[in-house]
Amino acid sequence: MMTVSEATPSSQNLGRKPKKRPVRLLTLEEFRRKFASREDGFKYEYKNGEIIKSPGNMTPKQLYIVKNLNRRFVQTRAWSEGAELVAEVDQLTAPTRQRRPDLSFWPAARIAEATESVSDFVIEIISPTDKLEDVEDKLLEYFEAGVKVVWQIRPKSYSVHVYTSPVNVTICTGNSICSAAPVLPDFEIRAADIFKRL
Repeated sequence: MMTVSEATPSSQNLGRKPKKRPVRLLTLEEFRRKFASREDGFKYEYKNGEIIKSPGNMTPKQLYIVKNLNRRFVQTRAWSEGAELVAEVDQLTAPTRQRRPDLSFWPAARIAEATESVSDFVIEIISPTDKLEDVEDKLLEYFEAGVKVVWQIRPKSYSVHVYTSPVNVTICTGNSICSAAPVLPDFEIRAADIFKRL
């Protein structure tokens, strides 16, 4: 039963802001149960107990970029050996962090293992709603987890930032070649071809 003093502010608290209740953080298991397979047009990622919500449906611009990348990927040796370039696979980047890159590379052997791990090569398509701080945090997180190559595709500037470490980046535009080496040495594509529309 609630007393009057609990239901209304006391004379001592008048004019003061109410105390904020601490936010209860989710466990990874709770996150997976509640958000991992949610289909509501958003993408959900998990970082240290908090949910990161972002637009999840690919835009038409992203779809033609993905198509261009996949058309080039099927020409690689890895593809002929059963590897895949897959959209939005959940990846445990740390015990309390789960990310879902836009595309990631999976050799046939790792697909068969079906163990929780991170890809050696991930691709993020940067949208206008992505905050720079979040993009940089995610980049560092990928490399800390063992990713070897990260591409950040930036449709607004028609550029691709190819990272082989958090500080080693090649910016590709126009006819310059984007390479997934050392993970996929024969996966190379001109930046202009990534953004080409038929």
